[in-house]
Amino acid sequence: MGIAERLRGVDGRGEFGVWLGRLDGKPVLRHHAERTHYSASTMKLPVAIAMMRLVETGELALDQAVTVHNDFASAAGGRFGVNPAEDEAPATWKHLGEQVTLGWLASEMITRSSNLATDLVLEQTGVDAANAVLAEYGSGASVIRRGIDDAGAQAAGISNLMSPADLAAVLVAVGNDKTPAGSYVRDLLAGNTWNGEIPALLPPGTRVEHKNGWDLRIRHDGGIVRPVDAPPFVLVVCTTSELPDAEAQQLIAEIAFEAWTHRHDLEAIR
Repeated sequence: MGIAERLRGVDGRGEFGVWLGRLDGKPVLRHHAERTHYSASTMKLPVAIAMMRLVETGELALDQAVTVHNDFASAAGGRFGVNPAEDEAPATWKHLGEQVTLGWLASEMITRSSNLATDLVLEQTGVDAANAVLAEYGSGASVIRRGIDDAGAQAAGISNLMSPADLAAVLVAVGNDKTPAGSYVRDLLAGNTWNGEIPALLPPGTRVEHKNGWDLRIRHDGGIVRPVDAPPFVLVVCTTSELPDAEAQQLIAEIAFEAWTHRHDLEAIR
């Protein structure tokens, strides 16, 4: 079953977006790729890029000390904290009140998808810097306006949005970045420990530089797949649906596998 057939199989059960193409940024398949979804943790990739830009200018340093805390300025005014029950990465919480390095927090943010680590990094970069990354590469429809678990902002309608096309554009930029910062971000993505979507059905050991995200009704993944026998390709799948979470993951994994089977002639998927 091809990608189009798989998408027809879930028609009417939610919103599904796909962008597939090479690192030249030219898509070979687009399916509602401009439609935005709640970003969930995919917003952590632009945060990491914003952090590395400030590291390059000397405004931040990967070895600088950051005190771990759980009290942040809300985009709606006031303060908020991350809900520990919804953060599936426990390591950062074990350091509350202690100092860790910014680089360690960045690793927890991407490889473990820690929400607390994300808000600590975002506090260092600023929301505007992270949003500027999306504005530079994307269409303008995707935005980062608040931290993770900012309930006051969420209640006020202040949300983070991501489209498959815009996340793909960021990944294309990262994939083509020849600087040490680009290499650093790619290695973070390759170290992602949550691999139930794009990497799930690919041959073991395949390098996949990806960032996924999930929430109620949400399951996304976007990454650069690097076969050893073919040029790399970029795939982003965003789902906001009534599918059980495991089915949404399976859908993304099957789309990635179909792309993999055409890796020598990706354009044939058109």
